[in-house]
Amino acid sequence: MLNALEVFTTVVVGMLVGVEFAVAFVINPILRALPDDSYQLGRAHGGRMLGAVMPFWYIGSLVLVAICAVAGRDHVGTGLAVASGGLLVLSVVMSVALLVPINNRSKTWTPENRPADWREQSDRWDRYHYGRVAVLVAAFALLVAALV
Repeated sequence: MLNALEVFTTVVVGMLVGVEFAVAFVINPILRALPDDSYQLGRAHGGRMLGAVMPFWYIGSLVLVAICAVAGRDHVGTGLAVASGGLLVLSVVMSVALLVPINNRSKTWTPENRPADWREQSDRWDRYHYGRVAVLVAAFALLVAALV
């Protein structure tokens, strides 16, 4: 049973990291190459879509890692699982404090109502997101090391 939980947790957290990595290094660069109106509309749509599912995915990932750490507390990698969970907590704090406020504004923008500094706000979101992706990659690496 513990093995199934560990595999499921690895898949869920791995997919979260993969999506966030793809947003940072694939989707947003593609959108950035489009004309301003298309770029901004694409980001707003992505913000609405991912903003609806990511809170559940982040918290679910954190809960799964915590369950793995508790269930496998007698295993050698428990400390790494706890460290992974700590980094996931950091990613949630980063999200709520830095990224969500920008996303909540930008997901409502249209070419007609966006502020003059919309691109600067989008660039700031990207910089924060790069940091969050680094934290998520480290959390995933620690999780995998804990479970191997």
